[in-house]
Amino acid sequence: MNEPGIIRKLSEEVVNRIAAGEIVQRPANALKELIENSLDAKSTNIIITVKSGGLKFLQIQDNGTGIRNEDLGIVCERFTTSKLRKYEDLQEISTYGFRGEALASISHIAHLTILTKTAQDKCAYKASYENGKLKGPIKACAGNNGTQITVEDLFYNVVARKGALRSPTEEYTRLMEVVGGYAIHNSQVGFTLKKFSENTDLKTAMKSSVIENVRIIYGNTIARELIEVEILDANLKLSIHGYITNVNYSNKKGILLLFINHRLVDSQAIRKAVDSVYSTYLPKNSHAFVYLSIELDPKNVDVNVHPTKHEVQFLYEEQIVEKIKTCIETKLLGCSSTRVLYTQARLPGAAQPRDVADQPTDAAKTSAAHMVRVNPNVQKIDKFFELEPNKTNQLTRDNASAVVNDVDQQQKIPSEQDLNNSIVKEPAEDNKVQEKWKQYTEVGQANITYVDPKDSFKTRTFQYQRIETKLTSVKQLRLEVENNCNSNLREILANLIFIACIDCHKSLIQHSTKLYLCDTTRLTEELFYETLLYDFQNFGFIKLSNPLPLEELFVLGLNGSTQNSEQDSELGDTGEMAQHMTQLLLSKRAMLYEYFSLEINGNGELLALPLLLDGHVPFVGALPTYLVRLVTEVNWDSEKECFETFCRQTAKFYAQPNPDPNAESVSSEHRRQEHVIFPAIRKYFLPPSSFVSNGAILQIASLNDLYKVFERC
Repeated sequence: MNEPGIIRKLSEEVVNRIAAGEIVQRPANALKELIENSLDAKSTNIIITVKSGGLKFLQIQDNGTGIRNEDLGIVCERFTTSKLRKYEDLQEISTYGFRGEALASISHIAHLTILTKTAQDKCAYKASYENGKLKGPIKACAGNNGTQITVEDLFYNVVARKGALRSPTEEYTRLMEVVGGYAIHNSQVGFTLKKFSENTDLKTAMKSSVIENVRIIYGNTIARELIEVEILDANLKLSIHGYITNVNYSNKKGILLLFINHRLVDSQAIRKAVDSVYSTYLPKNSHAFVYLSIELDPKNVDVNVHPTKHEVQFLYEEQIVEKIKTCIETKLLGCSSTRVLYTQARLPGAAQPRDVADQPTDAAKTSAAHMVRVNPNVQKIDKFFELEPNKTNQLTRDNASAVVNDVDQQQKIPSEQDLNNSIVKEPAEDNKVQEKWKQYTEVGQANITYVDPKDSFKTRTFQYQRIETKLTSVKQLRLEVENNCNSNLREILANLIFIACIDCHKSLIQHSTKLYLCDTTRLTEELFYETLLYDFQNFGFIKLSNPLPLEELFVLGLNGSTQNSEQDSELGDTGEMAQHMTQLLLSKRAMLYEYFSLEINGNGELLALPLLLDGHVPFVGALPTYLVRLVTEVNWDSEKECFETFCRQTAKFYAQPNPDPNAESVSSEHRRQEHVIFPAIRKYFLPPSSFVSNGAILQIASLNDLYKVFERC
């Protein structure tokens, strides 16, 4: 006869390990608990460092209120919390944590270290924990306000759990999902996630916005299709705010970020309701991006139904789900007129697939007048033309040739070869030329993503620390640029799609379903003018390998500008004028070097030009004329007018394309415009209102109007 088993009370260590296994199932659960603790501590910046997917090393640092020194002794014991005193408090809980089990659970399955400092403390305190107890005495040390928690060797004593986890890469992906969700919901808090000793993978700014954080974390493909939703119901004490994608976006893997009373949870009822609405509009097995923040009366929510707080229960669930479903459906119906259909273009001469040719498709039934070209790499206009290379001409450096006529050969004037040799040379092999433009490929492809028209030079970010000018005149010129900006043109240029270069002065761009002809030279000139104002005192250098004598350059510029001998006699001796011009620039060389990175030595030799845009070198054939115009056209007596006229003349010099008709030079100029100039225009340029009427940007075709013509044929 079998005897009944003896019931024994489990030891405290076994109980704690079992509880820890329920709460911390993987590194993402531990990070979620630690992030919520940081947010409860009123942190505004949270930095997370990870190694081996969080199994080897997981550290979170915040700038919150910190932990009191006297509380460090019990902080890792179970059911110790500052957010709950009696059970009734659970009915109106408004913080993330309440059970006091997170740190205790982690300390039973990992090596835990806490470094913390409150605003009142004169120093920080460091303590290490194992199985919920202090491993040694608490040590005073240096530290910033806030708390830094380090978790090492997670699951070191739970071999089965550690072996069941997948690769560190997948665990790191789960960590990114957790950080991304909280970063979107808490857009006022800055989040940083990076691997140990590696570059940052995710970084959001403090006081950001939900849409901006979605763009950073999930990309422009989702951010540009977002629709805001909002529901208010006083009877249910319900408030819902969020963003959903319209019918233009779909993905095989749906994303639902659901926060109930600011807690990241999952709800199968809400998920099914959202999928049922989108199933009417999206292709089969496709899903949308949905972010919802639901705020309910805390008395109507039970947050203590899941060990990891992954699920909650709330009253009036059916009514709330139905309201969410109705709101989303209304929003999607309202945006159906802006739906964009994507097609894949065929190359010229490619055979049409048999199944498509034999039977009509759904795409054929849809009006193509609303289709927008979204990827310039799918079909480039250049594919329809074959340029015959000029085999007789050798490859020369772009923008480094000078056209000089009627020059006295007896004078010691720098020749075209001298000007070419003065620029620091780059390798001219074919493979090196390809590498030269390869670095701008990603920038060029960026023209298929959405750019907020409100962005401008004011919101630019820089890799290096900048000198912020305090000159009132420069600030006034910047303000004039901003006040004169045309918002409609900014919208067009901020979201342009580059089509092709017609020549060195004209280009075609597309915005939405409209085609525009642009005066590239005018756009480039205005872009460089704004660059000179907004990068004032922060330019790089284009170093010349051989110093160029200013006096000889002035002679070359004066001779090139004169038309006949009668004008020569009126101007006087060219050499004497060149000396006076050289002395003027020498007297201003300290200012030119400090403000504009135009470097001139004491011997009157030009050493460097300012670097206005990475990848762009001005056409040095126009350098003599540019120097002459600096002397004759710049008002050196008034500070504001001086800066304005100097920037205008410099912008004209940098905007001048290479006039060399050589096929290689023309091709290089076109590549520079596509991969350097237009990405900068798209990202930074503030077009003036004068461009509306002066022909700088002209609409030449509209897809809707063209289809109306075709339908009548």
